[in-house]
Amino acid sequence: MTHVEIELNSQPECWTRATEQSGRHRDALPGPGERVAVVGCGTSYFMAQAVAALREGAGQGETDAFAASEFPHGRSYDRVVALTRSGTTTEVLELLGALRGRTRTTAVTADPGTPVVAAADDLAVLDYADERSVVQTRFATTALTLLRAHLGLHTDAVVTDARTALATPLPEGLVGCAQFTFLGRGWTVGLANEAGLKMREASLSWTEAYPAMEYRHGPISVTTEGTATWMLGAAPDGLARQVLATGALWIEGELDPLAELVRVQRLAVAVAAARQLDPDRPRHLSRSVILAP
Repeated sequence: MTHVEIELNSQPECWTRATEQSGRHRDALPGPGERVAVVGCGTSYFMAQAVAALREGAGQGETDAFAASEFPHGRSYDRVVALTRSGTTTEVLELLGALRGRTRTTAVTADPGTPVVAAADDLAVLDYADERSVVQTRFATTALTLLRAHLGLHTDAVVTDARTALATPLPEGLVGCAQFTFLGRGWTVGLANEAGLKMREASLSWTEAYPAMEYRHGPISVTTEGTATWMLGAAPDGLARQVLATGALWIEGELDPLAELVRVQRLAVAVAAARQLDPDRPRHLSRSVILAP
């Protein structure tokens, strides 16, 4: 098995540990009423999108998500939460440095021996979810689970669904598709974006991601026989029928959306194998982006 396969299969256990750990990090994570920004790069940015939508939707306070390089320094926040698996990503460290002494910061990371430990005011370490693979799977979903549990939005059913996602065969014909579109609503828009990224990184697939209601405003034009559209979460009325009318495969998200993302991770590995690619060594990518001074 590849590293990414081993790591994605360990997610139910990681999520359980994160749930148990969430109470110990209560003071490091945003409290009700705080105005919060969640930042990250790549996969972590898409998890930030999901966290922001979940937190604001739960009535916990205004919450924004940004790529670390695009943080709006003219805005005021009570806390900035940085998601960073490696703890060495240049844009994240530069942002935390710029916020030092002005805005309270929290880093959620997998490695306590990296510069982010000194750069952030508070820390949540998920070392058991660290990864050898360049392609992120379990750290991203475990960080999201930690924050989801902190908001009171995680249940044991999510872990059960993840086990189902790992045990159930992928839909027939999906691996051979030429193009993949992922759709979400609310907090699952971030998951759809991450699903698309996972397919591009691991299998060099042509993928797109959209808010579900925006899909019919143009993007559906690329949908046809030999393509697939995958909904993470509940689909808008009539959308499945419209997709099926194009001749494309329609994948309805029947599990918890985070567990659906696990199915997409499995798909990315399966497509990579079919194309004789190594998902542990994605083209032009490294485990952490460290920019030269």
